[in-house]
Amino acid sequence: MKIRILITLKKAVLDTQGKAIEASLQKNLGFAQISQVRQGKVVELDIAETDSAKIKKIVDEICDKLLVNKIIEDYSYEILN
Repeated sequence: MKIRILITLKKAVLDTQGKAIEASLQKNLGFAQISQVRQGKVVELDIAETDSAKIKKIVDEICDKLLVNKIIEDYSYEILN
């Protein structure tokens, strides 16, 4: 199964890259209507598993052990096929 994991900073954490993107969009590119920009990471991978409970367990373990700093980041995932 193809899995897409979305990793974002927690709402309470200042997103300096998001603020820089927002400032560039507004001031340099003229998109004054843009605000509250947040950036994150996307990780796609294949898991040789079809049971959704087992997929959740694998994704949680991968995120806990490697991909996500749970102090400042949240994550969600979706099964693509």
